[in-house]
Amino acid sequence: MQFKRFTVTSALPYANGPVHIGHLAGVYVPADIYVRYLRLLGKDVVYIGGSDEHGVPITIKARKEGVPPREIVDRYHSMIKQSFEEFGISFDIYSRTSSDIHHNTAAEIFRTIFDKGVFDERSSMQLYDEAADQFLADRYVTGTCPHCSFEKAYGDQCENCGTSLSPLELINPRSALSGNVPVMKETTHWYLPLDKDEEWLREWILEGHKDDWKVNVYGQCKSWIDQGLRPRAVTRDLDWGVKVPIEGAEGKVLYVWFDAPIGYISATKEWAAALGKNWEPYWKSNDTKLVHFIGKDNIVFHCIIFPSILKAEGSYILPDNVPANEFMNLESEKISTSRNWAVWLHEYLLDFPGKQDVLRYALTANAPETKDNDFTWKDFQARNNNELVAIFGNFVNRTMVLTQKFYEGIVPEKGNAEGEYADIIRQISEFPALIASSLERYRFREAQGIFMDLARLGNKFLTDQEPWKLIRTDPQKVKEIIHLSIQICANLAIAGEPFLPFTSQKIRTMLGMGEITWEMAGNCALIPDGRQLGEAHLLFAKIEDDMIEHQVQKLRMTKEENTEAQLSSSVLPAQPSIEFNQFAAIDIRIATILEAEKVAKTKKLLKLKVDTGIDQRVVVSGIAEYYNPEEIIGKQVLLLVNLEPRDIKGIASQGMILMAENAAGELSFVESEKAFAAGSRVK
Repeated sequence: MQFKRFTVTSALPYANGPVHIGHLAGVYVPADIYVRYLRLLGKDVVYIGGSDEHGVPITIKARKEGVPPREIVDRYHSMIKQSFEEFGISFDIYSRTSSDIHHNTAAEIFRTIFDKGVFDERSSMQLYDEAADQFLADRYVTGTCPHCSFEKAYGDQCENCGTSLSPLELINPRSALSGNVPVMKETTHWYLPLDKDEEWLREWILEGHKDDWKVNVYGQCKSWIDQGLRPRAVTRDLDWGVKVPIEGAEGKVLYVWFDAPIGYISATKEWAAALGKNWEPYWKSNDTKLVHFIGKDNIVFHCIIFPSILKAEGSYILPDNVPANEFMNLESEKISTSRNWAVWLHEYLLDFPGKQDVLRYALTANAPETKDNDFTWKDFQARNNNELVAIFGNFVNRTMVLTQKFYEGIVPEKGNAEGEYADIIRQISEFPALIASSLERYRFREAQGIFMDLARLGNKFLTDQEPWKLIRTDPQKVKEIIHLSIQICANLAIAGEPFLPFTSQKIRTMLGMGEITWEMAGNCALIPDGRQLGEAHLLFAKIEDDMIEHQVQKLRMTKEENTEAQLSSSVLPAQPSIEFNQFAAIDIRIATILEAEKVAKTKKLLKLKVDTGIDQRVVVSGIAEYYNPEEIIGKQVLLLVNLEPRDIKGIASQGMILMAENAAGELSFVESEKAFAAGSRVK
């Protein structure tokens, strides 16, 4: 289908911290490449961005700092927006979800769906913190994951095994606000009945997009649909967010994953109003192509939940594609904002002024398109020095310098270049279609690689021809060589605009090029004979070892500080008092480990067979990082024997090994000073 216009969105970053390279590699650089390409094609495109300023992460940060949520979002919205601008992410608008236009738009969409009778109103018992006098949203609850036994899982997801959870599934849940054990209290919420959407979602995604959506996106959607969709609450008991616009909903706001994607729509309204345009065709016309760029953790929300919201409202188009990327790690470790294990964009811009394109190039060359990839400072340096400097920059600089040296910067006549160099001219003409094919299939790493092959072609051509030697014996041929080299530079300026926009602009300035279009690419008559070229400037500079060592040292210090902070952190306060009869109900016994083996496809779990003195049973324990199976056979441990059995990775675990945990999170057995018979009680 030929689309008349394009609406391109990129995931709204939470305004509770700065942007890091994981965000850039996963979402913003690929989206920007795609949009710049569309603009070169002359397409009617709007590129939407903005800050997500609601949700629990923001209120948690505000609580920690003792300030209102508004102060947090104002601070980080400004920082993020400025960083994107300096980095060259070319949003048509960068808005925010705390704006009046967004609140009105989100409330209006909720009200439309409500008036249609789509939502289910349900009263249920939910976790409540009596000390904080507040119902606990998912992220306000922590506890032990029922699937992998990770003890610091959140109420919506375990970050250890990745399983989606609900707060009521957690073992030993606690409030993140006070640390207290929450109680159950009745509350009322409105639910989006996703179970009723299964049929059309299955047809739309599993049949309609089987061949054009990325494998990771399709696979995750299929898994969710095949497991059966359940109604999902779209309201929360909070005081920060979009107020639920109906009577009887005081003290409630829209769930952030209901209101945040609507931010794309409200931002489009804001953009259109500023330009005197009509926003509706960009969201309500079937000849508009809607594309969401996101990370893999947002797939379900953008492919199932948000489309279900739009479908329920009834007047909006659905996304044509959702090209989600995997995660970018840093120096072989998962990026962590809480541990400051990240390369922050605003700091990069200060440490590497004028090198926006170097980071864009390095992130795209190693983009996590099909699997998690790793950013290292050594690879960043090598990409710059060995590719951008030695190949791309070297070719353009030599071409400009030789033109100045031989012809005082005036483009020489092409002569018989079309005859002798017909094959290389043919190759140049084929590059635009190859790059475009990859871009339109969202293969940005592949597309940039093809673009760099054009630079390699030019560099090899100039090296093989050796015009600096030939000038003495065949000056006419040198004119043809330099003329063709200049045309390759011009093609690099056009083809490089999506990937390296700052560099493209530098080349266009040196060559005296005006407005460019993708249609011009592949042409070897872009720069006319006799044009006076501008002054030559180096496109890239070598990055020295000391600059990289400084960045590595920063990360090393971060790791040391994290370790020191963990080890020096204060001992956790005592848990709330319990009655003696509660303690008396706990049955802890000495048990002997008879067998031990690792649980397949897990890093932390061991399957243990233990003798409790009462019986022999299986227990799954998350101690594999600290103990090898063979070294603990025969060891006596403390076992909670009357814990209700749990299914962990398909294994029925009948009890819990009791461990000591230090400030660094390391686990150790609690051992008796003398051997006791299995089954001996601990009192």
